[in-house]
Amino acid sequence: MKLKKIGLFLGSFVVVGGLIGGAAGFLYLRGGAQAAKGPADAPMRVFEVKKGTTGLALGRELHEQGFIESPLHWRFWLRQTKGFTPKAGKHELSANMTIPEIGAALQKAPLSEDEPFAMIEGWRLRDTDEALAAKGWIKPGEYLAAAKDVARFKAPFPLPARGLEGYLYPETYRVTVEGGFKPEALIQRQLDTFAERFWQPHKDELVKTGRSLDEIVVMASMLEREEPVPKQRMTVAGILWKRIDKGFALGVDATSRYELADWNDRTEFLKKLRDPADPYNTRVKVGLPPSPIGAPTVESLTAAMRPEKHEYLYYLHDSSKVLHPSRNAAEHEALRAKYNVY
Repeated sequence: MKLKKIGLFLGSFVVVGGLIGGAAGFLYLRGGAQAAKGPADAPMRVFEVKKGTTGLALGRELHEQGFIESPLHWRFWLRQTKGFTPKAGKHELSANMTIPEIGAALQKAPLSEDEPFAMIEGWRLRDTDEALAAKGWIKPGEYLAAAKDVARFKAPFPLPARGLEGYLYPETYRVTVEGGFKPEALIQRQLDTFAERFWQPHKDELVKTGRSLDEIVVMASMLEREEPVPKQRMTVAGILWKRIDKGFALGVDATSRYELADWNDRTEFLKKLRDPADPYNTRVKVGLPPSPIGAPTVESLTAAMRPEKHEYLYYLHDSSKVLHPSRNAAEHEALRAKYNVY
């Protein structure tokens, strides 16, 4: 009898101990799943879910990368959770997130694989081409060649046969790089943005100007380069259109830089200014240059449509880029001497 009692006692002890141990283990695992591994200010980092990765494998990877304390905590959470379906791709996580929060984040849409590309105001096609090539997204000349093949693109306005200079709107675009960057896709988006930002809202106003869309774009491209202050572009537009209408040479030196490999190459620029055969030399050639000289913004495009009415026929900028318009050649020469602008 005593032996039976001892056996029963020991058996009860084992059962109770097992229950206590099981409860303790349950509480440990549940606590680990609910607690964040890192401090409150732990930074967000990118964690990638590769295609075909199992839920258990994710636990190991999360642990190895320092997002969770133990794969056991992750396994416990998986067993308590039904229908866990992570999205393949990159996700932002932090070690200050609990496992349920991490699990929820991994089931949301992954981060976009797109990369930002900033096309600067006034850039020429060649400038954009060089920037894309510098990133390694294209071979030099690919974007330029695509932009000259006008028949490949669609727009709700007439496209010039010579190429798309001036019509590809300068903006920061998010572009797809993974799998191969396609310059044609970016060009079409730039045309669509031009239509959205300028053509659609202003097409009726443009008709009333009596100028063609191409004339407006060419003028706007000069304004973008000539006048750094957007609110003063209508003043400059008034001068330039007046010179066009009177048959005067525009004298916009920026046009002579258009075909330079380096826009800021002063030696080559001075050669262009002295070349009367250069079609972009508006010191000697009357009328608009043969094409836009860069990509204008909507501010320049609208300024080209809304030239200010005034008595000025000349202008210059001093060393601080301040605009100084004048009514005649004598006033202009006096301002050149005053501000040492030649």
